[in-house]
Amino acid sequence: MLDDISPEVLLANPRGFCAGVDRAIIIVEQALEKFGAPIYVRHEVVHNKFVVDELRVKGAVFIEDLDEIPAGSTVIFSAHGVSKAVRAEADARGLIAFDATCPLVTKVHIEVSKMRAAGLEIVMIGHQGHPEVEGTMGQIDEGVQDTGMYLVETPSDVNNLIVKDPSKLAFVTQTTLSMDDASLVIQALQTKFPQIQAPKSDDICYATQNRQDAVKIMAKDCDLVIVIGSPNSSNSNRLREVSENQGIESYMIDNASFLKAEWLLGKKKIGVSAGASAPEILVQEVIRRLQELGVNKVQELQGVIESVVFQLPKNLTTAKNTVKSSQ
Repeated sequence: MLDDISPEVLLANPRGFCAGVDRAIIIVEQALEKFGAPIYVRHEVVHNKFVVDELRVKGAVFIEDLDEIPAGSTVIFSAHGVSKAVRAEADARGLIAFDATCPLVTKVHIEVSKMRAAGLEIVMIGHQGHPEVEGTMGQIDEGVQDTGMYLVETPSDVNNLIVKDPSKLAFVTQTTLSMDDASLVIQALQTKFPQIQAPKSDDICYATQNRQDAVKIMAKDCDLVIVIGSPNSSNSNRLREVSENQGIESYMIDNASFLKAEWLLGKKKIGVSAGASAPEILVQEVIRRLQELGVNKVQELQGVIESVVFQLPKNLTTAKNTVKSSQ
């Protein structure tokens, strides 16, 4: 318990699930309902341990390589997207595939294909090893000796970048980047390559932007910020960085059990947010734990109201139910 002070909690808004995450989870759940377990999912469908564990209990099997799946089985591609090579391998193995790729990631894939068709080389701004980056970089046909794609993460990477023809160059970005960090890299690209072409619209997704904006606004009034999200969640990590970059003590936790009482000592206002892949149930568990530690006031901030809904894959919604009734 906090003896000397009773801090207030500010809840960021919006926070938690975005439309792409909602869609991905529903796709797995509907596949399980229609076809029964097991349903194989390539990579974690979204980067959140709670969500993945819940789906695993229902019968989802998470794998990294398609050769782990028996031929003819059902596979779901995660919200982060996959390369053309992965899709081709699924077809070759006779797998029944349903695509949970976030439509905003698919938009970037289409941009890449159009840019290459126009004879442009492409610079991707993103994090090495992230599945979204691997999927987007993999939109160039496998086996092409010169893919014409380059990955950069920092302005320093841009300084070291050498391209074939600076007059035929474009860039795209990972959808879950920090807007501030991405703008620095874009500025470096435009300085070094003045003719570089930008995407027709911003690649960083609306939900990522909204959650970062909400944390920026909230953090101004806080002396501690807690972001709920799993360690491998890019957008959750960026939320913590956004707060930390404003000089606010900031932590990212997977769930309430990671919360430390000493973080609250001497704090007056504690900001709480959640990454786009973190469910609201985890937020409420953190709030309850904070109340156990002495918080007696929780204020939900106003913010952008999100009404985006993405359609489910048609091949899933029209598929016949093969699970026999238990009547």
